[in-house]
Amino acid sequence: MTTQELIDSYRNAVVQIASRSGTGTGFYLREYDLIVTNNHVVKDNWKVTIKGRNFEKQLARVIFSDEKYDLAFIVPPGNAGMPQIRMGDYAHLHDGDTVIAIGHPYGLNYTATQGVISRVDRVQSGIRYIQIDAAINPGNSGGPLVNSSGEVIGVNTYIIKGGDNLGFALPVSDLKTALDQYIPIRGETAIRCPSCSALVTAGNIDAGQYCANCGTRIDFPRSEEPVASQISGAARIVEDILDKLGKDKELARSGYNFWEVKEGSATIRINYNPDNHFVISDAFLCTLPKENINALYQFLLKENHKMQGMLFSINGQNIVLSSLFYDLVLTADSGVKAFRELFSKADHYDNILIAQFGCQPMLEEL
Repeated sequence: MTTQELIDSYRNAVVQIASRSGTGTGFYLREYDLIVTNNHVVKDNWKVTIKGRNFEKQLARVIFSDEKYDLAFIVPPGNAGMPQIRMGDYAHLHDGDTVIAIGHPYGLNYTATQGVISRVDRVQSGIRYIQIDAAINPGNSGGPLVNSSGEVIGVNTYIIKGGDNLGFALPVSDLKTALDQYIPIRGETAIRCPSCSALVTAGNIDAGQYCANCGTRIDFPRSEEPVASQISGAARIVEDILDKLGKDKELARSGYNFWEVKEGSATIRINYNPDNHFVISDAFLCTLPKENINALYQFLLKENHKMQGMLFSINGQNIVLSSLFYDLVLTADSGVKAFRELFSKADHYDNILIAQFGCQPMLEEL
């Protein structure tokens, strides 16, 4: 199997994951009918969004959480047609073996990086990891580490910041142990005790908060989203606004303080930066035409002069309609009015720019 064939075989098995905590990668194991990822990707969220090449973005339940080994399992979509991928044998790995890390670093879909195993048994905090020099970055977390035979040999877990390609993956042997332990109760929500590794479920948790095996305190979820009440400030207002506009706020979440919604043919990306106190909404409409660009520029400048609270700009080849809100003055009522106008005008202008000026529709990544 060539490197390209190997990467192609994983495209339909690797998924993007987003939650309030951030973004990451997961991969589907048909043998267990589960999506595997890192616990820190879904941390404290028992409902996340997933997206794959064979299915649209949708909500999915997190049903297993293991803080110690940084593992989590997610319920896959039904009838998504995701392929079978095989798990390898950790005992057969050696320093210097070629490996490929597959994931979505910084939101870049289906990125693969090749390297070698620097050390097959690097121990950190009492846990054995595979140290690799293949470049992995934020967003790679939870993705598969694959050998030259196309087998999963690890779960890409973390990097050392400032290091030169110092990446670490949890060995597939530890993943298999967690999977085999969970499968007998598959479908139930379970937390693996960080002290004794026993599975804690709603049926066996002691006094509603302790591991029955060792007595360790466990923050077992009382609902699918135990941290919902912790959302506050401008982020909470943004989600209230989306709610009132009939948008699915949960499905819109694309990471920490980041949301993405569709309005007609336009894609609107909303980002809140608490450091500078601004909520920025960018509606990506279409791309510049090959001809008649001067007439298009004149049109955009005239529209900018007429509009209040919104502005056209050019980002590379993309035409973007943006609005900006100061978090301290943003309210649900004012936000609903402003967002509704932005959504409406985004779809309106997108059609005009394509029909009248020959602009090209935005490319959608497969």
